Amino acid sequence: MAITSKSIKLLWSNSAGICSFRGCSEKLSVEDAAGVALYTLGEMAHIKGNKAGSNRYDQSQTDVERDSYKNLILLCPNHHTLIDKPENELEYTVDLLHEMKSEHEKHISNRLAQEKFENVEQLKDRISIYLSENRQAWEQYGPLSDNAQRNPNNDQIYALWTSARLSTIVPNNREIAKVLQENRNLFSRLEQRVVSRFTTHVESYEKWVNDEIPYQAVLRFPSDFDELVFGN
Repeated sequence: MAITSKSIKLLWSNSAGICSFRGCSEKLSVEDAAGVALYTLGEMAHIKGNKAGSNRYDQSQTDVERDSYKNLILLCPNHHTLIDKPENELEYTVDLLHEMKSEHEKHISNRLAQEKFENVEQLKDRISIYLSENRQAWEQYGPLSDNAQRNPNNDQIYALWTSARLSTIVPNNREIAKVLQENRNLFSRLEQRVVSRFTTHVESYEKWVNDEIPYQAVLRFPSDFDELVFGN
């Protein structure tokens, strides 16, 4: 049994591509994959070991359970190695690793929860950070980027773009949607339509990334939302 594409996508997007080990904030990318074409599988550690003799191995697990999202934690190479050293098995228990994973994903989910702004310019300043990161990922690795145009059908470029969607664009979109929800009253009546188009884009984009809808069903990124935030 192999780790499914859906489990990979959930793990990367829910952790925002950041190591889940307590106290570590290393941003991971497929560039660390050491030859793996599509995802950074090396950092997708099994909480209960994936083979007999490995740390925390549970013989009663099925193959499906062993490679499921629930039994995986995203780690940087150093911490992946650390938790799997035989001498560390009693220190890094199943319960502790589940706790670390839960804490990290909750932190990612709640980063902008309940954040209120005094005026729309402060709100736009915050949103602009995440939009700029998304644009950088698109321009560097997206299908129309120079990298992609110069290297058509290149597995590594595609892997970088896949990684960027999961670890940067989807988490950033979630955060923008949250802060918009908390502060939507700061926009004018006419601007509400633009905001609605963007939130619909966010919802459909994530559904496509998670293989829930075809790409044709995704509402394209509304350029007028970019203009609303940056004033172009």
